[in-house]
Order: sequence, then structure tokens, then C-alpha cells
Amino acid sequence: MRYSRISLVITLLLLLSIVACETKKEKEPEKKREMVEMVTDKGTMRIALYNETPQHRDNFLKLAREEAYDSLLFHRVIENFMVQGGDPDSKIASAGDTLGNGDLDYTVPAEFHPDLFHKKGALAAARTGNPERASSSMQFYLVQGQVLTDSLLTLAENTINEWLAEHYLIHDPQYKELYEGLKKADSAQNWRQFRTLQDSVRNMATTYTNFEKYTIPPAQREVYKTEGGTAFLDQNYTVYGEVVEGLNVIDSIAKVNTGDMNRPLEDVRILKIRVVE
Repeated sequence: MRYSRISLVITLLLLLSIVACETKKEKEPEKKREMVEMVTDKGTMRIALYNETPQHRDNFLKLAREEAYDSLLFHRVIENFMVQGGDPDSKIASAGDTLGNGDLDYTVPAEFHPDLFHKKGALAAARTGNPERASSSMQFYLVQGQVLTDSLLTLAENTINEWLAEHYLIHDPQYKELYEGLKKADSAQNWRQFRTLQDSVRNMATTYTNFEKYTIPPAQREVYKTEGGTAFLDQNYTVYGEVVEGLNVIDSIAKVNTGDMNRPLEDVRILKIRVVE
């Protein structure tokens, strides 16, 4: 009987220890988000970078500390959609120069997260149509978007799933040859061949169902219906931050007049990006 009581006491103490550890674990604060300040011709924004996308976060911080973004243009602006910058060739671009192809010699692996989405103010990575959906090392966009209705969100879901069907199809082992062809054409910058293969993928994907279809979560739908955004890009382009101060700056940039390739007729420049220490 004595040993039974001792065993019971030990068991209770162990259980209390486990509960205490779990409680402590639950109360651990989230890691503080890194912040950057982006100063532009149209005003200043503060941007929080997500810890859920560490490779994109760390790459952006590295480039900001190297002052790589200073003096670059917002070279592509589409009102009610997004404003795009980060092309290193834009620093010394003349009026009429075609921009949008400049980058560094590496990409950043895609980092999709179910809680990160293209609400107004989202910071996301531009990319080519590469098979891995890897992000540009430098080019980014800030979402302006628009307030969406239920019917527009349904259309957005359809678009998301069309893109996901294409992605999962080319990674299906039975289409390995098609995947390798896309990779080869992308690496060689053989864009004619790449587009031909993409057309084939697009046609085949209309009947491809071997993947789990995506549904925009209710909480995100509500944000899109009240604050706005560009929902159809979700889960296809990596979102890795958000504007927490200065949303109006995106609106100001988006209002500028644009010409060919959606380039602003009057330069809109990133004066500097600094890490908030």
C-alpha cells in the first residue's frame, strides 16, 4: 500500500510537470517580426516580414542591408492590382527602356503558407513561370487590389485551382518528360519552346484532378470582402510580408499614369530601404 501511494504521488508529479511544460510552451511569445522602412517618391511605408517565410525574409533583409534597392524604380504599376519594383536594371534606366527582366543570379525557393495571402498591403515575390514557382531574388510587388465579392472570390478559387492543376500535373511522375522539357527550356531561356510546352500543360491540366483543390478560408474571404486584395494569386506566388504603416503610399503609386509595359510615365523611385533595428 505504501509503495502504491508513492507511485501515485510520483505519477501525479509527472503529470503536473507535463502540464506545466505544455502551459509554458503555449505561452511562449511569437518571434518578433523583422521590420523594414521603404522610403519612396510618394511617401514612406513600414513593412513587417513574415517569420513563416524565412528564406524570403532573410534574402530581403540581406539586400536591404546591402542597399541593393536604393534608387530602383517601381517599373510596373497596375491600378487596383499591384505595384512592382526591384529590377536592378531600373537604377539607370532611360525613358522608354523595357524593364522587368533584371535580377540576380539566383532564385528563392517558394514558401507557401496557408495563413499568408494577397490582402491589400501584402508584400510578395515576383517570379517567372518556372516549374518550381521559385521567386525572383530581387523583384517584389505590393498589393493594392480591390474589394472582392463572393462571386469574384469564387472566380479567384477557380483560377488558383487551374494553376495548381498545372503545377501538380508537371510534378506527376507520369509527366516527367514534360517537366524536364520545361526546366530545360527555362534554363536555356528558350521562351518559344517554353511557351509551347506551357500551352500543352495548360490544355492537359483542364482534366487533371490528382490534387486537393484549394478553398479560400472563411477568415481570408472576409478580409478580401472588406479590405480587398488580389485573391487569385494565392498559393502560387510567395507572400512574405505586409505593409503595417503607409498603405496610402501604395494607392498614390498606383494612381500614376503609365505607358508601355505598365511603366510609369514619370519615374517613381524607391529612395531607400532600411532595416528597422
